[in-house]
Amino acid sequence: MIVLDSSTIILLAKAEILDTLLNSYKGDVIIPEAVERESAAGRTFDALLIKKRLEEGRIKVKAVNDEKVDRIMGDFGLNTGEAEAIILALESKGSVLGTDDRNAINACKILHIPFTTAIGVLIRSREKNLVTKKEAIERLSKLAAYGWYKKEIIEDAKRRLEYAENAERKDR
Repeated sequence: MIVLDSSTIILLAKAEILDTLLNSYKGDVIIPEAVERESAAGRTFDALLIKKRLEEGRIKVKAVNDEKVDRIMGDFGLNTGEAEAIILALESKGSVLGTDDRNAINACKILHIPFTTAIGVLIRSREKNLVTKKEAIERLSKLAAYGWYKKEIIEDAKRRLEYAENAERKDR
C-alpha cells in the first residue's frame, strides 16, 4: 500500500504522473480524510483529477484516529494532512508514504517509515519504462515548476533519468 499526503498527490496530479502510478501500482493507493479535503477541493485541474480518481475508487480514503494527529503535528511541525498520512503509514505495516514535505520526510526517517517523493515516483516510472525519456523530462520540469525542490534535487533527478535511458539501451 502507498499512502499519499497532500503535497505529493497534488504534485503527482499537476505533473501528470498520478495516472501512471495508479495504472502501474498493484497495491492500494490511500489518502487520509484531511488529504482528501486539502487536495480534492476546488476547480483546478489537479483537484478535479484527484476527485475523479476518488469517485472511480482508484484512490481510497481512510479515517485516522484523531487523538494521535495533534501529537504528530506538534512533534514534527506538520499540517493535518501530513500528520494523518504518517499515522496511516505507521498503522499499515508494509506501506510506503508518498511525501514531498521536508518535515514529513524527517518524521519518516525518525519513525522508520519507508517513503518516496513525487520525483521518486517519476524516476521509478522511467526505470520501469512506463514513460518515455521525453515524457519523464517534461514531467520533471513540471515538478520543478510546481514543487519546492532545491536545484540540486532536480539536477540529480535529471541524471537519474539519463541513467535509466542508458540502462535501457544496454538491455537491448
